[in-house]
Amino acid sequence: MPLSRASNGAGAPAGIFNGIVRTAAAAGIVAGLLLTGVQHLQVIPIIQQAEVFEKAQEAAPASESAPAPAEHAHAADVAPHAHGHDAHGAAEEAHSHGGWEPEDGVERTAYTALADVSMGVGYALLLAAMICLRGGAVTWRSGMLWGAAAYAVFFIAPSLGLPPELPGTLAAPVSARQAWWICTAFSTAVALGALVWSRNVWFKVGAVALLFVPHLVGAPQPPVHSMAAPPELAGSFIIATALANAVFWLALGGLTGYFYKKFA
Repeated sequence: MPLSRASNGAGAPAGIFNGIVRTAAAAGIVAGLLLTGVQHLQVIPIIQQAEVFEKAQEAAPASESAPAPAEHAHAADVAPHAHGHDAHGAAEEAHSHGGWEPEDGVERTAYTALADVSMGVGYALLLAAMICLRGGAVTWRSGMLWGAAAYAVFFIAPSLGLPPELPGTLAAPVSARQAWWICTAFSTAVALGALVWSRNVWFKVGAVALLFVPHLVGAPQPPVHSMAAPPELAGSFIIATALANAVFWLALGGLTGYFYKKFA
């Protein structure tokens, strides 16, 4: 139901809002649990392997693990961090900050599922709101197109500059990476919207240029690149994370379209 129908009755705005919330809850829960299952099969085993290398590096004698003298000057600016993009699983980042982390097994899976479902509901709210504002007929097929666009916005574009990283990987400061990620996602969303809906040729040309701006500026990088895990494991992690995100976003988009048609 497009937002323009809100004027048809006093209860229409509340009905639209309730429909969006119900859509987001249903789609987010299902897609989040699906993501947890995919992560359990593909992503988490790789993370656990990387944690073995990370702990071995931490346990190594200081003489073996100490950085070169040139690296000491940058030690305060670089932090070992495993960053991910959205569907990587927020619960997997807790270990890299030296605080509490869930035990492997049921507890870890439960916290991962909670994080994935929460993220799924949040992104489903965004998708349902955009579908509502756009208006027009909505099906699970059109919802999958929205999901594919969101996959490009929230994972593919940011990953070109900041690919998913395993535990024990040195990364640039969190604030710098977050700022670049937000700018990249925003510019990609605006550019895709202009390419799809604008009829002005110059707008489309500007949209193509906008897609490249964040990457021409460049993602923040650490002064020294280092990781505990072997490169082969890092490559497998990127592929597994990309597949998990693809499953998540296509499922979330299709489910949002399906439930939106049902509830809104």
